[in-house]
Amino acid sequence: MAGKFELYTDSGGGHRFRLKAGNGEVIASSESYTTRSAAKNGIESIKTNAPGATVVELD
Repeated sequence: MAGKFELYTDSGGGHRFRLKAGNGEVIASSESYTTRSAAKNGIESIKTNAPGATVVELD
């Protein structure tokens, strides 16, 4: 099974998303957005900008 984004409302009324791997494990979580639309834009940004992202080790 492929990974998926889950979009949800947090306990404070903000909108968040999490990225889950195919096995159901959460591999990324977002900040809280004020609107659902902004959270969806965050998902689209990851889809657009991350496919070729490099790994930078800082330590």
